[in-house]
This record gives sequence, structure tokens and C-alpha cells, in this order.
Amino acid sequence: MSAVPRIGLAIRHHTGFNYDGVAKASYNEARMTPITGQNQSVRQSHISVTPVVPFYTYVDYFGTAVTAFDIQDPHSRLEVEARSTVESRAAVLERPIGWSQMREERLADQYSEFLSPTPRTDLSPEALANTSSWPGHLDIHECARAVGDFVRTRVEYVPGATTVSSTAQEAWERGEGVCQDITHITIGLLRALGIPSRYVSGYLYPSTDVSGGDLVAGQSHAWVEYFSGVWTGWDPTNSVGETENHIIVGRGRDYDDVAPLKGIYQGPAASSLGVVVEMSRLF
Repeated sequence: MSAVPRIGLAIRHHTGFNYDGVAKASYNEARMTPITGQNQSVRQSHISVTPVVPFYTYVDYFGTAVTAFDIQDPHSRLEVEARSTVESRAAVLERPIGWSQMREERLADQYSEFLSPTPRTDLSPEALANTSSWPGHLDIHECARAVGDFVRTRVEYVPGATTVSSTAQEAWERGEGVCQDITHITIGLLRALGIPSRYVSGYLYPSTDVSGGDLVAGQSHAWVEYFSGVWTGWDPTNSVGETENHIIVGRGRDYDDVAPLKGIYQGPAASSLGVVVEMSRLF
């Protein structure tokens, strides 16, 4: 039996906001810390906030680590930086349950939150019409991959084609989007087929031949986990399963549950500082 591929990574994620003037107060939540789970282990993690303020951490309803803080002093800029060291292993594909088990009432009750459409994942009847026959002749893994491949033939990956607030239906109608959109559409189709599906937010280490210790530009990334008896990762943007290069930060019903940085504030309009993700391979 061949060894499961694994990788060790040091990750830096920097983001924030500039205000058009001075914000008087703000309350914020950051979801930028990878989680320890079946296929990855967090060795170290640290978050820093500018302006410097106290913060507290907790694990939210969906199992994502949250760093929460409020700033009461006037400030014109907010910066958050997360640094983590993670060991990750490729997921092993397990045999799926049958469709009769998937249709059991207890599963529908247990995973109802991941079977219902949200405003982000809701799709028109026209968008849903093409996949309804697939559960009849494909198993759950095959069906999930067929859905992802179908979405990729309909929606082209085009950086900047949509905004962070775009919905699955908007991207579907446009025929263009980014990983967030492709993931939302895939989730919408899978849920319509009765397969519990959730949104995964994290990082993707470039699958290039990079020497250990070299700093490379990583990506904030999104993909799907669907229930097949166990939660199974599938990256519809790249048409691959969850590899050792996929680093999980958060899970939820859609992007709104796992946004890296969100909050409320009192003050003038704000603009994003953008996102910088840097990664270096340790082994």
C-alpha cells in the first residue's frame, strides 16, 4: 500500500480595511486560523491585530475557530494577520453509502442545514433541470464529480468576474466566476439532488515544484464537502479531490458562514486592503 501524501506548510494571511476618514468603533470576527481534523494538524497558530486590542477566541456552531475583537478608539485602518504551521495529508476516498440510505429520514433531519438552499446557493429551476436524472445511474461519488464537471462546463473560471457578494444564480447567468461561485453553484445542485453539502474555506498550496523553504504566493480557496457516509472533499474548480495541498480553515452553509474577516463599524466608507497569502513548504 502506498503512503498517503503529506506536506508541512507555514502560512501567512494578511487582510484588513482602509477607512475614508476615521472609524469611531468597530466589532470584528476573523476566521483565518486553520483547524485540526482528520487530515490536518495545526502545530502553531497566531493572530495579530492592528490597532493592538485584546481579543478572544471561540469555536463557532460549524466548528470554525473565530477570533473576535472590538476597537473603541478612533482608527483609520484595520489590519489582521494570521500565521500558522500546518501538517496536511491527502484525504482517502471511502466507499459511499447507497441512495436508499441517503434518502433515510434520519439523515434528512441530521443534515437539514446542508440540504436546504440559502440565498447564496439558490438556483433557478432551469439551472437545476439538467442533473435530476443522475442519481438513478451514478453512485454518490460519481454524482458529485459529475455535478462539479457540469458546473465547470457552464461557468468559466475568470478572476474578477464577480464580487464577494455574488450569488450562485448571478454567476450561473453570467457564465463566469471564481472558486467561490463555482462552489456555491455546485452546492446548490448537490443539495437539490438530496446530497448534504457544505462550503469549505481555506488555502490552496500551488502544485508546483517548489523547493522547501521558498516563499510562494498561495491562494484563499473554496471547495465542497458532500456527505457520502462520511464528509468527502471535492474541489470543483480544479476537478480534484481534497489533496494534501488543501488547507481547511472553516466550514458552513455558504461563504457568509466562513468569511475571513467581517464586522460592523461606525464611521465613513471602507475599502479592502486586499488579501495576501504567502506559503512556504517545511517538508
